[in-house]
Amino acid sequence: MASALLALMLTPIKPYLVMMAVLTILSLSGILGSAEALAGFGNSGLITVAAMFVVAAGMHASGAADMLVNRALGRPQYERSALLRIFGPVSLLSAFLNNTPVVATLIPAIHSWSRKIGVAPSKLMIPLSYSAILGGTLTLIGTSTNLIVNAQYQTLTGEAGFGLFTITAISLPVALVGLAFIWLFFPRWLPDHQSQAVFANLREFTLEVTVAWDGPLVGRSVEAAGLRQLERVYLVEIERDGNVLAAVSSEELLRGGDRLVFAGDTESIADLLRIPGILPSAENGHSQALMTERPERCLVEAVVSPHCAAVGQAIRDARFRDRYGAVVLAVARNGERIRGSLGTIKLEAGDTLLLEARPAFVSRQRYNKDFLLVSDLDTETPRHDRAWRAWAILIGVISLASFGVISMLNAALLGAGLMIISRCCSISQAERSLDLEVILTIAASFALGAALEKTGVAGYLATGIIDLSGGHPWLLLVLTYIAVSLLTEVITNNAAAILMLPIVLQLTEQSGLNAEPFVFAIMMAASASFATPLGYQTNLMVYGPGGYRFMDFVRVGLPMNLIVGAATLLILLVGWPLN
Repeated sequence: MASALLALMLTPIKPYLVMMAVLTILSLSGILGSAEALAGFGNSGLITVAAMFVVAAGMHASGAADMLVNRALGRPQYERSALLRIFGPVSLLSAFLNNTPVVATLIPAIHSWSRKIGVAPSKLMIPLSYSAILGGTLTLIGTSTNLIVNAQYQTLTGEAGFGLFTITAISLPVALVGLAFIWLFFPRWLPDHQSQAVFANLREFTLEVTVAWDGPLVGRSVEAAGLRQLERVYLVEIERDGNVLAAVSSEELLRGGDRLVFAGDTESIADLLRIPGILPSAENGHSQALMTERPERCLVEAVVSPHCAAVGQAIRDARFRDRYGAVVLAVARNGERIRGSLGTIKLEAGDTLLLEARPAFVSRQRYNKDFLLVSDLDTETPRHDRAWRAWAILIGVISLASFGVISMLNAALLGAGLMIISRCCSISQAERSLDLEVILTIAASFALGAALEKTGVAGYLATGIIDLSGGHPWLLLVLTYIAVSLLTEVITNNAAAILMLPIVLQLTEQSGLNAEPFVFAIMMAASASFATPLGYQTNLMVYGPGGYRFMDFVRVGLPMNLIVGAATLLILLVGWPLN
């Protein structure tokens, strides 16, 4: 356990790799049998999480989530009014859909909306993440942590587990306190990165495209081809037969193979690529494989991380196609156009790239260290005619599970199947919605939790905590919450919860205490990760789009942790018997 914690806290190794390595060691050493080591992969909670990812995909692909958000957002006049518009739909969606895909869906929408209402995205992105975190605690299915803790609790104790709304009595007042705290203080505490408020309009990209040899633009003038009427993008120069034509005349006739160099913003570049006869430039590494099946590709705007393997390399040497399955179409640096050929530009940390990639790139790279994903600019058009169908499926799933007609597992599986059968989402969209890293981390974490109990480590640690508390039940509860909260900030929330649950169950058994309030404390503390962008996935997702620095999370997140922790403990101590 100590080695796993150190690896998670001090190394850049991804959590799922650490947990899979732990699982392998526990199985090879004989500490766990093969059935025990692999039990997590067949756990009902894990399968429920996977199924709910598909349900969320159906809500997104059908436009059902957009329908709620678009009707709720409107055009507020003030920043605090904008926050109130975010709280409702985000918390509601996160209560019944895993909050990770909810935030992934809403980042581009909130980013675009912030520009329309004149509010910097840095004022809204952290509240978006925190609202989703608080909303996810409202029900058993709102976050994978709750589902996994409930499933492990059933496995370890043999109890029936908790209902869909059992935790709501605790989490609802806590969420209201947390949202009120955000509304009162965050407008003053959050940074005002005004440059981010005009993110797409003022930042220039450099883009190279090629005139197709046998396309409709050959022989037409720049004016007749419609390349002078484009908004917020302009033709800088033409490269032809090794020569550069600068200050291009509107009457200049286009030839097949001409490389056109444009500068402009991301939205206009997306429009430019839709002009018949315009192809992405071949010099920056396009392959024929990426030139085909255009509907299966998307435009992605991403910021180069300091950890990116391509930093310091020219674009043509970075092998983007082989390494990432993507092609660089445009580059922006410090809001200015970069001179020179696109293929020769050496990448630097902080460069913003416009990439053309297959849709899987978004799900693969969203949490990787190579890129801080900003937005998917050219996603598939939502099937708005199926939005009400998706809402009916979601409400049906919730109702069946709430009234105990079928189990949460069966309800989630039924909902996922209906989303695909009713074509609210395609099979490929359902496949892309499954976050393999999250699933592997959760499944492998069960092995470590089982080993802690089997080897007696959980009992040993529980005894230590009991001695530290002096036998006071209320202090045991406080220490439990603090321990999980601290672990969540430095490792993943799911791993923190799974590691602590066997210890806490041993603690309550040895002390003769009621385990339920302690289990609820684990659920709440594991989700209440506000102080760093690392402890919770939604925090990491808004880190780049909000233009934040690490200390921005610390400044607002530490007080948020204290407020939410105090509210949770107060409600548990007053409302639940510990003995």
